[in-house]
Amino acid sequence: MSSDTTSRSGELVPVKFSRLSRRGIILGLSTTQLVTLGIGLLTLVAAFYAGGGLLIAYTAPIWALSAALTWIPVAGRPVVEWLPVVVWWGWRATGGQLAYRRRIVAPRPAGTLALPGDMARLREYTDPETGAGMIHDPHQNTLTVVCEVSHPAFVLLDPAEQERRVTAWGRVLATVCRSGRIATLQVLERTLPDSGTGLAEWWAEHGTPDGSWAATTYSELIDRAGPAGERHATTISLSLDMKAAARQIRTAGGHLRGAAAVLRQEMGTLTAALRAADLAPSGWLTPGKIAVTLRSAYDPAIASTLERHGELGQSLATAGPVAVTETWSQLRTDTGHHAVLWISEWPRSMVYPGFLAPVLLSTGIQRAFSLLYTPLRTDQAVRDIRKKKVEHISDAAQRRKIGQIEDASQTAEYTDVLQQEADLTAGHGLLRVTGLISVSAPTTEELDAAVSQIEQAAIQASCETRRLVGQQAAAFTAAALPLCRKV
Repeated sequence: MSSDTTSRSGELVPVKFSRLSRRGIILGLSTTQLVTLGIGLLTLVAAFYAGGGLLIAYTAPIWALSAALTWIPVAGRPVVEWLPVVVWWGWRATGGQLAYRRRIVAPRPAGTLALPGDMARLREYTDPETGAGMIHDPHQNTLTVVCEVSHPAFVLLDPAEQERRVTAWGRVLATVCRSGRIATLQVLERTLPDSGTGLAEWWAEHGTPDGSWAATTYSELIDRAGPAGERHATTISLSLDMKAAARQIRTAGGHLRGAAAVLRQEMGTLTAALRAADLAPSGWLTPGKIAVTLRSAYDPAIASTLERHGELGQSLATAGPVAVTETWSQLRTDTGHHAVLWISEWPRSMVYPGFLAPVLLSTGIQRAFSLLYTPLRTDQAVRDIRKKKVEHISDAAQRRKIGQIEDASQTAEYTDVLQQEADLTAGHGLLRVTGLISVSAPTTEELDAAVSQIEQAAIQASCETRRLVGQQAAAFTAAALPLCRKV
């Protein structure tokens, strides 16, 4: 149905998400599964030809273990696919990398961020023309900038207006794909404790501080008011791929100065696209605003204080945590316990654009919802779709040869590939989307209760979530920080 017809009829068009591809190289088996199974088969064949039954019995632990690692699932994944996670976790645990303590008296190099782990390599750069704070990752060759965005409540709009805004947001994503120089686009929606600054600003503008008893009492109540509720803050982060834009960067002067000039062009394009989608960008965040955002994520208890006193905490050199302790399924920072969930399955049936309302409108829970978009260039997307089609057709032919029945999930994945090809032909962009939810609470008990509520809300939204065990620190930086980090 066209947008004009939808607007006249007032109907909202449902949408459908592509399934997470679970197709392997051969017969649904991944590379690690094939390697593990191959080791077991070679052992079994060698034992059969070398000594027969007795040697087969002696080598049984090897080929039996290979078969078990290949096919036995744990939490929806084969055991062999858990081995890299467990080995990486064990290596970090023995190397003392699960705990971070800031060295208070040790000076830090100028321009660096006081962040733990691999984020210690990030560098700060202030754009001289816009004043925006840009975060440079010298290892990934990216330059990231953050924009704060305000918007009306989507669920309160009429269906025709919702459909128009969804179409406009699709154009924003298509604009990002066409550039070819964008590494990642991140949409981060956070719940923050309401500090009462809005009420204080209203009183400063409309109040009458005439020294009367009523005015004095009202002013004291506003000053003493703590967080009485929560508010939602949305940011959009744009990360420039400096490798893909190397030629334009050299033309603009090279190094960070040239990269900032190229990124400013992308910032202008994105700002125009956002305004066309009826979103109101509040401006690109300065280094001080980014510092407050980072500090609030690691130290939730101080968030309202930083908001009430605008001059505090606006330094990236001190924005990081004082202490971080990572466990298998949680992360402990200064004043908060955190757990990160991954949206492993989006709705499989047709849903309306507001399907995430149970998660985004959940009250009484401090959480950050992050969508990471990785755009693909048109030529790269065409090659990727063509490769998937060939693999699906080859797998189907192989299954027919051995008499294996085609199941519904494989047919649905192939249908999704054909739909992506049709959308790409129609002028839409192709993006890889990752959804992460970071849940925070003052204590472990409250965190478990909040995670349970978010999991139930995700079920109401027809989504499936999984806790990212063994990688909570990296997942937290991707889910709660507007730095376009990846897991």
